[in-house]
Amino acid sequence: MFLSLPDAEATFQLGKILGESLFAGTVLLLKGDLGAGKTTLVQGIGEALGIKDPILSPTFTLINEYTEGRLPLYHLDLYRLQPQETEGLYLHLYWEGIEITPGIMAIEWAERLLYLPPNYLNIELSFTKDLQRQAKIDLIGEIDLDLSKLSDRAF
Repeated sequence: MFLSLPDAEATFQLGKILGESLFAGTVLLLKGDLGAGKTTLVQGIGEALGIKDPILSPTFTLINEYTEGRLPLYHLDLYRLQPQETEGLYLHLYWEGIEITPGIMAIEWAERLLYLPPNYLNIELSFTKDLQRQAKIDLIGEIDLDLSKLSDRAF
C-alpha cells in the first residue's frame, strides 16, 4: 500500500491512525532517509496510545520505553549501529514477549537488523520529487491488522 503524505502533520496523523489499530506484540520496522518522518510517525502512534511523555528519537540511548499508555511503546533507533552490533540487543525478547511486557515495538533504521521478527509491519518512508513524503506499508507474515482505514483516507 502506498500513501501520499503532503507534510509532517500527515505523517503524524498516519501514526495516530495506526496507533489506534495496533495490538500488543506488533512490530513496526521503519525505514527511510534522515528526516523522512520515522520519529514523527512514532509520535503519532504514541499520542494514539495515550502516552503523555514527549517522544524523542532514541538515537543515543538506542531505546526509549513508554509504559503509561494503552499499551507499552518500545521505540528503538539503530542509526548509530552497524548491523552486526544489533544482534547483541536481543530484540527478540521484545517481539516474542519474553521477559518484556508485550507492547508496540517501533524500530527506526530497521534495515540494520541482522534478523527479523516472523511477523511485522514494514513501513518505508521516502521523499517524492516535490519534497512531499510517501509511505509504503506492507504486512509481513501473519499479522491481523486491517489497513482499510488508511486506503480510504486522504492525508
